[in-house]
Amino acid sequence: MNMLPTTIEGVLFDLDGTLLDSAPDLYAALAEQCVEEGVPLPPYAPVREVVSRGSRAILRCAFADRGEQGLEALVPRYLQLYQGMMAQRTQMFDGVEDLLARIESNGLRWGIVTNKAAFLTDELVDRIGWAKRASAVVSGDTLPVKKPDPAPVLLACERAGVQPAHCLFVGDDRRDIQAGAAGGLYTVAVGWGYLDGGNPHEWGADAVLDHPGELAGLLELKPVTA
Repeated sequence: MNMLPTTIEGVLFDLDGTLLDSAPDLYAALAEQCVEEGVPLPPYAPVREVVSRGSRAILRCAFADRGEQGLEALVPRYLQLYQGMMAQRTQMFDGVEDLLARIESNGLRWGIVTNKAAFLTDELVDRIGWAKRASAVVSGDTLPVKKPDPAPVLLACERAGVQPAHCLFVGDDRRDIQAGAAGGLYTVAVGWGYLDGGNPHEWGADAVLDHPGELAGLLELKPVTA
């Protein structure tokens, strides 16, 4: 674990697999599409593992034999199904709400940088109740590039009013660590997320943590008082 910056102004997070366990809704949408297409539904575990890679990776679990053009044709309907059930089964990971409340009560800012499309991100963040709490939300189509490019992370820093050198980026995918490091942020890989089948200890993060409470401890955030 590397040393934290001496001054911390804020924390940026990936969304799916870091703050939210959205895999149950994403899997339910795939189940509906499998019924419509008359194909068997793959097991949950391998689908959950690739959730961070987006809709095409999820669809590939069930429709790999369709080829890339066939997968592309399935994406609009999949996103429509997912939007219709989004946030029904999605939940914050254990400890996330306490972590965010501590960040806020300790005078820090927090934001979201995700590769999810904005029309889904904005609706999901609103349904979860974070729309007025997050200092910045940058989606996968906010800019022409997405993670692992650092540009979305740097835009989130700008919108949140924090300096990259005084900010953390927290994520459950190697691309999160690459984007954060390239932007000059302190990077944290989380062991509680989807991980894309990888080992977060091999991604070169400044820290690897297994529970949101460990991040609160790392930042020495005082508990929220009533």
